[in-house]
Amino acid sequence: MADNADLLALLAEMKKSMEKGQEEMKKGQKEMKKGQEEMKNQIQGVKGKIEEVRNEVQRKIEEVEGKVQREIEEVEDKVQVKMEEVEEKIQVRIGDLEKRLSELEDRPINFPAKTDLTYSRPTVKSLTFDGQTSWTVFKTQFDVVSSVNGWNNFVKASQLVTSLRGSAAEVLQGIPSDKLTDLTTIENALEARFGDSHLTQFYRTELKTRRQKPGESLQVLAADVKRLMSLAYAEFGRV
Repeated sequence: MADNADLLALLAEMKKSMEKGQEEMKKGQKEMKKGQEEMKNQIQGVKGKIEEVRNEVQRKIEEVEGKVQREIEEVEDKVQVKMEEVEEKIQVRIGDLEKRLSELEDRPINFPAKTDLTYSRPTVKSLTFDGQTSWTVFKTQFDVVSSVNGWNNFVKASQLVTSLRGSAAEVLQGIPSDKLTDLTTIENALEARFGDSHLTQFYRTELKTRRQKPGESLQVLAADVKRLMSLAYAEFGRV
């Protein structure tokens, strides 16, 4: 009987221990679930913070883009105003020149009916062109020299060929040998390579970046700016 009682007591103790273990296991599971919930909440919080930072960065980017766009528009407006001012000044200058030319054309030229003096045609030294200056200006000067010297087209072509230097002379390499005495062919080749339309952007950049040099007078600066303006916006003078 005593053995049975001890066995029952042992079984009761084991059952009690098992029940206690189960309770502790349930408690541990609850704590684990609670920890998982807390971790999940923390992850959601971090995601929320990341989203806030992302939205803030996007907002800053949009602000910067808007500011840059406004500044670009302001610069474009200022450039447009300056361009209009330059165009207006050029038109006024062209108007003044046309008026002076008209006055010169209308002015009568009186030649003496008879003279005992015999004039000989002056001889003007030929010019040189290396492609670094305005082709239009050189051609105008060359035409004047040709007229004064009384050159025909054959002589003009020969003189033009001998006046070329540097990169301008290299243009002759692309002209057939039988065309090197044809004035129109030579002038067209030089116009295509060194025409003012080719240099317009160069002159506009020069005008935009032109600043007074150390020791340079305002008169010299103004004269050079005027020269660059006439070259950069030469198309406004074309009819």
